[in-house]
Formats: sequence, structure tokens, C-alpha cells
Amino acid sequence: MGSEHVETLVIGGGQAGLAASAHLVRNARPHLVVERARIAERWRSERWDSLVANGPAWHDRFPAQTFDPVDPDAFATKEEVAAYFERFARSINAPIRTGVNIRRLSKRADGAFVAETGDGATISADNVIVATGAFQNPVIPPAIPAEAGVLQIHSAHYKNPAQLPAGGVLVIGAGSSGTQIADELNRAGRPTWLAVGPHNRPPRRYRGRDFVWWLGVLGKWDEQPTTSGPHVTIAVSGARGGHTVDFRELAHGGVTLLGPVAGYAGGEVQIAPDLCANIAAGDADYLNTLREADAYVAREGLDLPAEPDAYAIGADPACMTNPVLALDLAAAGISTVIWATGYAFDFGWIECDAFDARGNPRHERGVSPVSGLHFLGLPGLSRRASSFIWGVWHDAAYLADHIAAKRAAPVAA
Repeated sequence: MGSEHVETLVIGGGQAGLAASAHLVRNARPHLVVERARIAERWRSERWDSLVANGPAWHDRFPAQTFDPVDPDAFATKEEVAAYFERFARSINAPIRTGVNIRRLSKRADGAFVAETGDGATISADNVIVATGAFQNPVIPPAIPAEAGVLQIHSAHYKNPAQLPAGGVLVIGAGSSGTQIADELNRAGRPTWLAVGPHNRPPRRYRGRDFVWWLGVLGKWDEQPTTSGPHVTIAVSGARGGHTVDFRELAHGGVTLLGPVAGYAGGEVQIAPDLCANIAAGDADYLNTLREADAYVAREGLDLPAEPDAYAIGADPACMTNPVLALDLAAAGISTVIWATGYAFDFGWIECDAFDARGNPRHERGVSPVSGLHFLGLPGLSRRASSFIWGVWHDAAYLADHIAAKRAAPVAA
């Protein structure tokens, strides 16, 4: 066991921790980044095999480093994303220490923080940036009991169709993960059901521009959040070269759409009757994005070709016109349930009064009410883009500048 002191301790070696390190380096502030496993570990071991980034390489990156050798318009694989962050860490000579698991963080009476590691060592620090990200504890709601007799896993633990037992698969969750996994399973020949809840459904590309470009010029990435609550559910895909998620198209291709899971009784999963309402709300979001884009083109006088066919909404499949309200898992031959239902925060290891009654961090742009304690990489930290690669970069700059300014401030007499 040993002990050491650093000015700033950054906990987490993913995109948030590396962005924090880059801006602390820019401010010439000494610091240490600790990571429980490897750099960008969640991209390596907590994603499915075929996952690619949901935005093109020209966009889903730090402003300080391009995604070479990935084509700018391509969607990087998870391995390429991990390699990108490794290269970036080397490029800034990040003081990162891997294989360090912080088990407890507390604050001493003298104002210093003390981080206790899994091997019994301690690291004290004047400042701490908690950069453990938005994907902490996978959430599996207790809606389907273990006695249902099916394998239940979270999307964080799904790897590929061959991993699952023979039979059909029920995927619960209509964000990017759920829709992409359901599509992959269906294409692999698995009977697939997809439970669709509320979601946003932007066009992948429109009038020659990717949706991330549109959300940028329309100011949507900079929208101010009302809370730092759950990650926004966006159904979008970079798979197979990138395409607009179309639930009707998935259904016509063989996926059975359902409403959200409401409960379980007598061997049957009870299904809420709002599938069509959720699809309609997603359609409205999609069409509204097209209208806003058209208005922007007209207002700015841009020479971008019109796409009137993009407004077409296909015919409703049978699973929408005659929705399933009770699903007998055994009768349907379903052997696996995959919960693509997001993540919950896990800050129980932080023994500081910096959280609300629900366990969410209290902060202003990542600066907590506990002097010296900061949070980075959370959904809605300062704006809609905060938990994305390019968004966390700007939040990290703010926190590093805040720490540097505090160190430079004159001490009162």
C-alpha cells in the first residue's frame, strides 16, 4: 500500500477523462488520470461486436485530432474508436494510470480529497474530476421475473447472435442500441420482437448532409437541458454505411413491433397499447427535422438539392394495425430477452454531499457544490451534446479553465 498527492485527480480514462487531461495540459496544471481497466474500456468490452459509431468520423471526434485512417464520412468501428483514444492519449502524453479501481472517494477536514484504490493505496488531491461517463450501471427493470424461463441480458452484455441460445429474441428499447441489435438479429435469421417506447427519430441524411450536421446548424446540440437526467433516446444507426431508422421498414422486413412492456402474468408479457402513438411521435420528430432543415436552406440560400420523397411515410405493418397486447414467451418460441433500457448512475462510492435524493449529481456545468469536486461526461451536463465525444471536449475545457482560474486567484489576506 502507498499514498501520493496530486493537484487534480481525474477518475475515468474514456473520452471524458482524456478530454479533461488535454485541457489540464493546455492550462499547465499537474494531474493524474486513473482508469479501472484500459483506455476506453467500455468501447472494448461493453459493446456488441458489430457496433460502429452513430456519427461519421468527421464529426464524432475531438477537435484536436482527426479520425485517421478512417474515411471522414465512414462510421468508425468500436475497435477504431478505442484505438483513436489510445492515439490521442499518446499525442498529449496524458499522465494516465490504467488498472486502478477507485473504491471510495471522501474529503478530509483540511479540504483535500482522498481516493482509495482497490489494492489499498490512497491518492489525495486538491481537485477531483469524476469522468466515469454516462454508461455506468446497466438497468434491467424487474418486469419479467426469472421464473419466466428465458435468458435475460442487458444490451451492454450482448455480443452477437451466435452468443444466444436457439430461438426467438425479444428486444426491449427503441433507442439506437435496441433498434440496431434487433435489426442484426433479424438479419441473422432470428425471430425478433422489438418493444418500442418514446423516441426521437432523425433522418440519417437529408439534402446531402448527415443528421449531425443538421442538428448542429439548427442549434439542437447546444440546447440547454432542464436537468442532467437520462440520456436522450435517439433512434439512429451508422450500421451498414448509415441509414435512417424506420420502424415500419423493420417490421416489413420481419421484426414484430410491440408497445412497451407493461408487466408479466401467467407466462405472458403484458404490452402497453401505445405502439402506434410512439411511432407517430417519432414520425413527427422526423418530419419536423425535415421542415426545419428546409426552412434553414431557404433562409440561408444554400444550394442543397431538395428531397420531397423524404417526407413519405410508409404503410403501417400488420403489427401496428393489429398490435399484440400479450406475448406468450413459450408459445412464441422466445428464449432470450435483451434489455436495451439504458443505464443508471453509480456514485455510491463518493462520500460527499453532492447528490440529490435520486442520486443524481448536483452541479452547475459540472462544478459541484462541494468545493473542488467536478463531474464530466454526463448527459445534459451543460447542453444536449455533453455526453458525446465532441460535446465533452467543450465541457472539459470549461472545467479545466475553472480549476486553473481557482489556482491563480489571489489568496485573501
